[in-house]
Amino acid sequence: MSIQRHENGPRMSRVVVHNGTVYLAGLTADATVGKSVGEQTKEILDKIDGLLKQGGSDKSKLLQAVIWLQDIRVVDEFNKVWDAWVVPGQTPARACIEARLQSPAKMIEIQVTAAQ
Repeated sequence: MSIQRHENGPRMSRVVVHNGTVYLAGLTADATVGKSVGEQTKEILDKIDGLLKQGGSDKSKLLQAVIWLQDIRVVDEFNKVWDAWVVPGQTPARACIEARLQSPAKMIEIQVTAAQ
């Protein structure tokens, strides 16, 4: 089986495709750092859409999602954006965890896996 890597660097690849499965690295916000978790979530989900496309997939084929929140008390704000983004009836297995992230201004990190 071949392994395809997209946007790869010395430390990691942002997209890895193997055996019909698309794995994305954990993604954080760039343009919306320091803004609300909702704004950061929208930016990250847009990135996910683009990276899934590079891997030959889309959000309707999500298998799993792991979400790390700097403060779990903002989960309702996150869920509003998430629920509007996911495809009804095609939602992934999901975990949502509170964790210390790279900086206090980065409120969320999301990692997904999808079928091609």
